[in-house]
Amino acid sequence: MDRPARLHALTEELRRAGNRGRTAEQLAAQFEVTTRTIKRDIAVLQSSGAPIRATAGPGGGYGIIGNGTLPPVNFTPAQAVSVALALTAFRDAPFATDGRAALAKLLDVMDAESRERVERLGAKVWIRRDADTASAEPRIRRVVEDGVQRELMVSLRYVDRDGERTERVVEPHLLAHTRGSWFLVAWCLSRAGVRWFRLDRVSDATLTGRSFAPRDPSLFGEPPADARSVFER
Repeated sequence: MDRPARLHALTEELRRAGNRGRTAEQLAAQFEVTTRTIKRDIAVLQSSGAPIRATAGPGGGYGIIGNGTLPPVNFTPAQAVSVALALTAFRDAPFATDGRAALAKLLDVMDAESRERVERLGAKVWIRRDADTASAEPRIRRVVEDGVQRELMVSLRYVDRDGERTERVVEPHLLAHTRGSWFLVAWCLSRAGVRWFRLDRVSDATLTGRSFAPRDPSLFGEPPADARSVFER
């Protein structure tokens, strides 16, 4: 997660925490950075005018000053449950972490009666996935997501189906789910061509900080006839 995104996420997390607030240690663990980074980020937010209070000493931490609630939303219980169901069905999907954060914000701003109806309806819906379904580590998935979203090259350590380990620098262009796995479809600089990398076979991933220009979509082929984009109805 880059710094602007983290600053926004920090503000929203403190809004959600309300009067409870959050300690630097809690925020550092959640965002997988050091407490020093959190303190610097809070200082940046405060200097920009964000209404964030800081309390020192035991029991101290950070919180939003005054009315930090989000504006009301008009989701029905069925709509909220449908979002939760999609997130449960694909817990390892790209941007699923952001989706769960969005769902938590949605539930936080619902009135007590609506939230109770959501929980009651949600208890009537079950979903089962194979327990042995392989998925990428959350940290690796976040790096790949950032690369796709920000159009930054990614350095991968990859283990192919024969057990061969290689290191690649790739341009992450697409994310696709097929044959029960998530794949990164990328332009591999090491092979000078398109390659598909199964995310659960990526042993490490790092953003290089080098940007790339989107390539012609025809290079990556046409999706299967039964494939759908996330925005297709």
